[in-house]
Amino acid sequence: MRRVNRISRESCRQNAKRLLRFLKKTNKSISPLLILTHDFPDPDALGSAFALQYIVEHIFGISSKIVYRGDITRVENRAMVKKLKIHAQKLHPDDFSRYQHIAIVDSQPEFGNNPFPKKRQATIVIDQHAPIQKPSARLSIINTGAGATSVILGQALLHLKIKIPPVLATALVYGILSDTLNLYRSNQEEVLRTYLQLLSFSDLRILSDIQNPTRSKSLYTTIMKGLRNAKVCKKLIVSHLGAIDSPELVSQVADFLIPYHRMAWCFCTGRHKDRLYVSLRIAKGRRNAGTILRSIFDNTDQAGGHGTIAGGSLKVKHHPKENHWIAAQDKLVARLIKRLRIPANGEFYHPFQG
Repeated sequence: MRRVNRISRESCRQNAKRLLRFLKKTNKSISPLLILTHDFPDPDALGSAFALQYIVEHIFGISSKIVYRGDITRVENRAMVKKLKIHAQKLHPDDFSRYQHIAIVDSQPEFGNNPFPKKRQATIVIDQHAPIQKPSARLSIINTGAGATSVILGQALLHLKIKIPPVLATALVYGILSDTLNLYRSNQEEVLRTYLQLLSFSDLRILSDIQNPTRSKSLYTTIMKGLRNAKVCKKLIVSHLGAIDSPELVSQVADFLIPYHRMAWCFCTGRHKDRLYVSLRIAKGRRNAGTILRSIFDNTDQAGGHGTIAGGSLKVKHHPKENHWIAAQDKLVARLIKRLRIPANGEFYHPFQG
């Protein structure tokens, strides 16, 4: 079957029209549809999956299920799922054999952050991240200028000219805000316009509740550890968190540290089970985080990102010892320093100690 498969230079509105044309053409022939996010779905992934599920079920009569492999651990994300009643489920071992048609949102078949079978072709891929290679899909919409995958799905809903349910609009609004750092990371007029249109359908009370949940002791102790372990070389701040309760804590600490005075880059790591999770943040004016992070990984499909944010993980060893963790951390930092062209004689110091 012919693929509609390219990196989009079209607007999100044009992308949305392509999605709707594809769904109208294929209709119930792709039912049931499995909607797969990356392993630890964030607000953009959850909002996008929620929107795609609504479109396929309520507009085209296609039954669907939203799944992910990892966990939803960040307190805001759990609040989002609960308050907006997003029916996302843990991936069942039989799901890939039971579902012939799979849609991947906010990720791609070739990425290492989802369990999509490597030898299969996806039915639909919708994402905003730069691809490693051409996605294997019947329909792929890859728009690296979208700001958030939620913008593409939001445009699809707006194009339908329907009354968007408040919970759905709220999910997309929060997805956009989360992935663009409250619109700071996006300079696209279309992103702002989509956000404002969706905002008019949203439930602002629920949005506020999601953004301001009760936070766990683990977050504060991890931030404290991040500050204690932070070290600076020129305009790079690095913090190794050691063992963490949840991989998402790494990105939260990176977001916390990047605004530190005169910093251009922030690199954080955390150990969870047998994997080293990393996050890279770049200050305003530089927008190639994904490219930089992939360049320091042995396997580029284990890392990715867009604009000023990037993340990834690598398996260290089976039951790794302390020296294995340290070696993996040091290797990545050394490569990052070289990639950022920080002078070899640059020395690290601890800004928050003493």
